[in-house]
Amino acid sequence: MTALITGASSGIGLEFAKVFAQNGYDLVLVARSADKLQKLASELKNVKTHIIVKDLSLPTAPQEVYDELEAKNIAIEVLVNNAGFGDYGFFHETDWTKQVQMIDLNMRALTELTYLFGKKMVARKSGKILQVASTASFQPGPLMSVYYATKHYVLAFSEGIANEWKDFGVTVTTLCPGPTESGFQAGAAMEESKLVKGKKMPTSAEVAKYGYKSLMRGTVVAVHGMMNWIMAMSVRFVPRGMVVKMVRGMQDKAKK
Repeated sequence: MTALITGASSGIGLEFAKVFAQNGYDLVLVARSADKLQKLASELKNVKTHIIVKDLSLPTAPQEVYDELEAKNIAIEVLVNNAGFGDYGFFHETDWTKQVQMIDLNMRALTELTYLFGKKMVARKSGKILQVASTASFQPGPLMSVYYATKHYVLAFSEGIANEWKDFGVTVTTLCPGPTESGFQAGAAMEESKLVKGKKMPTSAEVAKYGYKSLMRGTVVAVHGMMNWIMAMSVRFVPRGMVVKMVRGMQDKAKK
């Protein structure tokens, strides 16, 4: 069996590679950094690894990944759409190019990879897909408005196809971790946010193990951590205006 993992060079994606390797899966590892992928592949024992160096935010990249694996006759039994990033700050002050890249990576690339490999899974009536979303999926997110919106899309899209494909033997699991020690915060320039500054966060390894178990169980929506689950569910019963104010309060920079 072979699992394809995007964003495999660091953080949760790297830990997913380790978990799947430990469970006997051969791996297709996709990320932008050739050096990091090669280092990871050298550390994974007793499994076959295939590296694809690709920037999935580019429009042609998902199809190129698919075509390369088709040409090599590598069938994908598990697709892990982990690649993604965030950006912190007032929307009008952010870099527009970065916002477009975030939309393309977090939504378009995930959707196209799901379409390309999901069709093959449906045709053979077996397969598993793991979409990495976030607890951000459940509410608007001032100061990270585009990121929160992209993750809401991932959750809504994935729940929909989970229902469509369950009769074809294909499961779709959406993993919704909260803040995690993964390098995400540095990439999003949000280390000073009250949401993460000074907080003890779960490790990428803990989240990856939970995600793997949830995928194997066929869980449709998997929220990591009891407090995260409570928070995610509670927003359904709180007025929307209050939810936005609460998130803004958590997202604001911590006082020095």
